[in-house]
Amino acid sequence: MSAHLSQAETWLFQGNQRMEAGDAAGAEDCYRQALQLAPELVEALANLGYLLERRGAEAEAEQCYRRALLADPSCAQVALNLGVLLLRHKRFAEAEALYRQALEQAPVSSALWSSLGILLACLKREDEAERCHRTALELDPTDARARFNLGYVLLRRGRFEEGWACLEARTSPALERQAAYFSCPRWQGEPLDDRAIVVGFEAGHGDMIQFCRYTAELKQCGAARVSVVCHPGLTGLFGSLPGVDEVLSFQGEVPASGWDYWTLPMSLPHWCQSHRHGIPAAIPYLSANLGQSAAWAARLPGGFRVGLVWKGNPYFENDADRSLPSLATLAPLAAVSGVQWVSLQKGPGEDEALAAPKGLSLLALGDELSDFADTAALLANLDLVISVDTAVAHLAGALGTPCWVLLPDYRTDWRWLAERSDTPWYPGMRLFRQPAGGGWEAVIAAVVEALQTQLAEPAPTARPALAGSAA
Repeated sequence: MSAHLSQAETWLFQGNQRMEAGDAAGAEDCYRQALQLAPELVEALANLGYLLERRGAEAEAEQCYRRALLADPSCAQVALNLGVLLLRHKRFAEAEALYRQALEQAPVSSALWSSLGILLACLKREDEAERCHRTALELDPTDARARFNLGYVLLRRGRFEEGWACLEARTSPALERQAAYFSCPRWQGEPLDDRAIVVGFEAGHGDMIQFCRYTAELKQCGAARVSVVCHPGLTGLFGSLPGVDEVLSFQGEVPASGWDYWTLPMSLPHWCQSHRHGIPAAIPYLSANLGQSAAWAARLPGGFRVGLVWKGNPYFENDADRSLPSLATLAPLAAVSGVQWVSLQKGPGEDEALAAPKGLSLLALGDELSDFADTAALLANLDLVISVDTAVAHLAGALGTPCWVLLPDYRTDWRWLAERSDTPWYPGMRLFRQPAGGGWEAVIAAVVEALQTQLAEPAPTARPALAGSAA
């Protein structure tokens, strides 16, 4: 071993130690020192690329990954890292070529097969994606990531029975924390006769709203007591969930014991044995507080009231595609006369409602909505909600408020299935999808046309009576 290589490996070792200790800047410096002495040291190139990618220096990270692959084409982990980077920038052809070249070097890598499957699913080549994930599982039946990814493809195609089972392979920090916290076992479909079960929390507000409909199913399965742990903003709303005896905020005091089983919302379809034609869809399964709804009714102007939501959580992995660039994208709606527009937008984009596009008479109420119970009370007074794929769409669906959802072409969430304008989750909801290749112009034009058509039809003699709880 040359003196330079020995010194380079010393720097590499120190860099690894600093990275493990959380000192990213110190680790990066060590890797650069190593590469000055040994420019083709693969591990140093790979680790430096990883650190550069984490801090946003993606062009330099890509160079490091490519240099590492030139030095060692069989390094599957580097190919995986580079493939993820390319996919994030929608460089699909390059990513596919990279994965296929890497598989020539490492044909038994389940991770590479599954990553290729993810890419192909993004391109809607779902038959090929399914084969990739199944190949990964043949190579490594314990590959939880490949099983979860297969579940995603199956669920998007409406193959629920196997899809729900595969979804059980998912992992998350919230799941791990709850598994360690609750003293009772996780429910695996055991009989619930006279038993108590707690439904924990996972994912976002929309996921909780969508899947907590299954609390009524738990009671039908014989559960004597059903508790739900949820986000603080959902506690007031979830008091109206059928079958629920207790609602707890995960920010409050949640006992570790007192139940026979714990479970997660997205596990309920599997263990309650749901299938495509058996999704519990008794709408509404949530209701607004009558007092709050009446207070909104007294404030809202007359006419056909349409709520708007144009942005979701910016931290969602596909937010750049599922959210609108800005409220200005909805400017063509101003051509529809006879509508009182209401902004339901919270957080990012909320301030845009104060300077709406010309002709779009928009009542900005987002800053007055403190939680989802408030939002539900407002929605109960609306004739229609037009929303991107975010929690308010699920809330409208659960309340039975008519809702039109604007969906991206790229990585449409599995729950909306493929190529449908309706959804079994919320009968009566209407889906407006981007055309192939994306773009919102055609979607908004279709919404304008649909709204004009609806308004041209004879109006009901009176607004439906508010549904809700008196408490």
